[in-house]
Amino acid sequence: MNNPIALVTGASRGLGLALAAGLAREGYSLVLDARDPAMLRNAAAGLPASQGTVVPIPGDVTSPAHRAELRDAVAGLGGLDLLVNNAGTLGASPLPALADYPVDALRAAFEVNVLAPVALTQLLLPALRKRSGAVLNITSDAAVEAYSGWGGYGAAKAALEQASNVLAAEEPAIRVWWVDPGDLRTGMHQQAFPGEDISDRPLPAAVVPAFVRLAAERPPSGRYRAAELQPVATS
Repeated sequence: MNNPIALVTGASRGLGLALAAGLAREGYSLVLDARDPAMLRNAAAGLPASQGTVVPIPGDVTSPAHRAELRDAVAGLGGLDLLVNNAGTLGASPLPALADYPVDALRAAFEVNVLAPVALTQLLLPALRKRSGAVLNITSDAAVEAYSGWGGYGAAKAALEQASNVLAAEEPAIRVWWVDPGDLRTGMHQQAFPGEDISDRPLPAAVVPAFVRLAAERPPSGRYRAAELQPVATS
């Protein structure tokens, strides 16, 4: 199989699904992860036609057994070119001040947003090294800006960013990117603003060209914003 191979976590909806669709259009074979089996099956079935293979693996990315399944699925396709750590959680909602943040919810946010992607990356580094692959971690401006109510999510994303930064220094043979997609019209973003209209935010598909460009051009490891990567329109 000559198709490039990508693993996308949290791929049943939102940005993860949009990225899976974009990569399918580029000819990638895909291993897709999400917690809800029916949603993941439907998402995989609805992807654009591609010459690549699509392997949906439902499960919780915080589970070591599930991560091992993902590793085995990647091996079954012949390797890995791109790991997209997109699965995440907002944490407590409505967003509480740090003074009132339930510690158990904070711990869960770090488990999903930091420990799970680091553990999955550890597991897949041998495959990525063999193909000079890339790790793409989805981050947020909440990791670098102080927004009231966003302390739990922002702290977790800040930890993921620093882990990405160190990984980039330690693994020069691969690319490590951490990318802020900007505010998008997703279920997670709606959780942050319950009852509010977020229809002014762009749909996730709007930023997919930026991520496709990243994967194709392979710039140096580092932090990027999707807005800076959007291809320039030509007349």
